[in-house]
This record gives sequence, C-alpha cells and structure tokens, in this order.
Amino acid sequence: MWLNVLEGIAIPFAGTALGSACVFFMKKELSRSVQRALTGFAGGVMAAASIWSLIIPAINQCADYGQWAFLPAFAGFWLGVLFLLALDRIIPHLHMNADKAEGLKSKAKKTTMMVLAVTLHNIPEGMAVGVVFAGMLSGSAEITVGGAFALSLGIAIQNFPEGAIISMPLHAEGKSKARAFLDGALSGAVEPVGALLTVLFAGLFVPAMPYLLSFAAGAMIYVVVEELIPEMSAGEHSNIGVVMFALGFTLMMALDVALG
Repeated sequence: MWLNVLEGIAIPFAGTALGSACVFFMKKELSRSVQRALTGFAGGVMAAASIWSLIIPAINQCADYGQWAFLPAFAGFWLGVLFLLALDRIIPHLHMNADKAEGLKSKAKKTTMMVLAVTLHNIPEGMAVGVVFAGMLSGSAEITVGGAFALSLGIAIQNFPEGAIISMPLHAEGKSKARAFLDGALSGAVEPVGALLTVLFAGLFVPAMPYLLSFAAGAMIYVVVEELIPEMSAGEHSNIGVVMFALGFTLMMALDVALG
C-alpha cells in the first residue's frame, strides 16, 4: 500500500517535470488552445475529486452526527478556502504577477516572481494529495486507490503547462536548456515533499480526517475557481476549456464511482 502512496504523490511532480522538459524540443510556448484545454481538463478533475474523493467521504465518516453530519465538512471546507485566501495575500499570486510583470522592465524579475508563485502555490496541492492518500491508508475514509490516483493525475495535468512557463522563459533569458529544465522541475518538488509530510502526520490525526479531507477540498476548489477557470475562459474559443472541464469532471466522477 505504501508503494501506491509513493507512486501517487510522485505523479504531480512528474507532470511539472514533463512540462519543464518542453524546453528541450519546443521553440515557442504551448499554444493558448492547448493550455486552455489542459487547464480545463485539470479543473474538471479537481472539482469532481473535491466532491467524490473528499467531501462525500468526509460527510459519510460523520454519519453518526445525524442531521449535523455535514458540519465537519462545512468547517473544514471553509478552513481550506480561508487558508488559500491568506496564502494569496501573503505570497505573490500567479495571475497578479502576470499583470504586474507587464510594467516591469526586467524580464528576470518577471520570471523570478513566476517561479516563486508557482512553487508556493504547489504546496497546498501537495497537501491535498497527501490527505487523500492518508485517508486511503487509514481505511476509514472510503477513498479508493483509483480515485486517489485520478486526483494525482488531474493535478499532474495542471502542472504540465506550469513547468513549461517556467523553463522556457528561463532558457530565453540565457540559461542552458538543462539548467532551465532543472529549475522548472524543482518548482514542483515541494508537492511530493508536502504530500509525504501530510501523509506521515495525518496518521496521527485519524479522528480529524473529515476536517482534513474537506480542508483539502476547499483548497482545491479555491485553486479551480481562482486559477484554472479564469485561465480556461480567457480569450477567444473559451468553449474548448469548458468542454474539457466537463470531460475531466465526468471522467473523474466515473473513475471514482466505478473503481469504488
């Protein structure tokens, strides 16, 4: 079972590394259509995972509460949202960086802010993956192996363009392809570390699992609404992102139910 956990928490990092590897065989950035499709699909997967892999198991674990069974999920969800809201206030925000960077004379500053934003925003995603696999290990959270891996895959797909938008500008600024790839990949290294620490410590708080699961759901929904939906809806042909969002949502739903 622990082998499944280690494999699962490594998948999002693999997505960042593969995106960073674009610097070796692409001269230009990913097209807007491809970025929009990947972002929409990842958003759909993460939204569905928040419901079927996190919130529903959290509520089911509190069935003894009767009509108040929703309360731990409600509280945990809001804690997750507020945590991400505070994080966005404290650290540079990915979209905010892009807007501010237009007025900066130094491309190095723009790329540095982008690296910092992507790296720090990977932390709660790693925590979400860790909570899901911790719930799977506990055996009491009604989380399937398939559902946990589907969540990891969805986050990995989201991480793919993030790796590319770091490594390719770094190479354009003069860094070697190998160094640009390494820097891009390392921006995603915080995810498996955060996920592993969450798994290790979550085992000490099994009674709090409903709160942890819903906390991860709130954090992910915040990322979907604040980061992914604006990205997939920007510009022309935004219907590509919407269709891919629906595809990701239904695929994750089907996998979680079918493999349950």
